[in-house]
Amino acid sequence: MENDELVLGQVVKSRAGRDKDRYFVVIGCQEDFVILADGDLRKLDRPKKKKIKHVVKCSIVLDEVRDKLNNGKRVTNAELRRHLKSLGYL
Repeated sequence: MENDELVLGQVVKSRAGRDKDRYFVVIGCQEDFVILADGDLRKLDRPKKKKIKHVVKCSIVLDEVRDKLNNGKRVTNAELRRHLKSLGYL
């Protein structure tokens, strides 16, 4: 399964659907799906569930976000926006 390639906190680009060409952060994984949020249009309280084949993996992993998600700590929408904005993706 391709799921092994994606990790929590990884930046991905949508390649299909209404949100095509938008960047998101992986906040969860379920079988053939990833759970995505960007803190802007897709906030953490209403994340996007998307098939793995509909996203393009970027080489960037937000370590701070990954560590928080792995340790069960709270990640904020502002944090996701700040990281994506600093990378020029928002």
